[in-house]
Amino acid sequence: MATPVLISLSSFGAAEIGRHGQLWCAQLARAAGADSVEVRGELLRDRAAELPALAGLAAVYSSPDGLFAPGGELDEAALARGLAAASTLGAARLKMSIGDFGVSSRAWLPGLEARLAGSAVELVIENDQTVAAGTLAALEAFFDAADRAGLDLGMTFDMGNWHWLGECPLQAAQALGRRVRYVHCKGVQRLPAKWVAVPLADSIAPWRAVLRALPGDVPHAIEYPLIGDDLLAVTREQIAHIRSLRALP
Repeated sequence: MATPVLISLSSFGAAEIGRHGQLWCAQLARAAGADSVEVRGELLRDRAAELPALAGLAAVYSSPDGLFAPGGELDEAALARGLAAASTLGAARLKMSIGDFGVSSRAWLPGLEARLAGSAVELVIENDQTVAAGTLAALEAFFDAADRAGLDLGMTFDMGNWHWLGECPLQAAQALGRRVRYVHCKGVQRLPAKWVAVPLADSIAPWRAVLRALPGDVPHAIEYPLIGDDLLAVTREQIAHIRSLRALP
């Protein structure tokens, strides 16, 4: 079975989304051949209107909120918002970072299990660009605690975010690969003062080795800038590139 290829709508950039909206971007992505899209909560201009309009077009809802609030308690309101948004979209997955998970947070895991048991939406945890929720040590501690609590949680593996924290993406892929249920394809380049996201073909990272260490049968999303005068053609080309990578033996 072919690997599903999605577009994270943030790839079109805040300016383009601000001009056209995520519905327009989702329709362009589907016209370019994407299997589905990831709707970005932080880029919604009018949740009440946009989410129902996007229903049926998205497989993933990305929440800008962390699962655990500062202080370590489960952010039940953020989780409820995310699950409700995914449900409105008809999206199978809700993507969140762990937020400020700590030792005291373990007491909240049974409540998280109960909340997820009543939902048809699957929660997948992403490595973000913060020390608390983006390092290998932080993710391994969280998943170990979740396992001990009887939670079966998968991961969204963002190939690029590790660089923002000085982490090795290949080491992370080898350690966490068995948990991965969704991949964010993101290349990176180093500018004098910061890292930036770029297409995989332009990346300085060992992205081919990272992909080989990750499961090939889970959805892969483009999450790097899609820019060009012919945006449809650019998007189509990048989708074809990701498909060709995962078609290789």
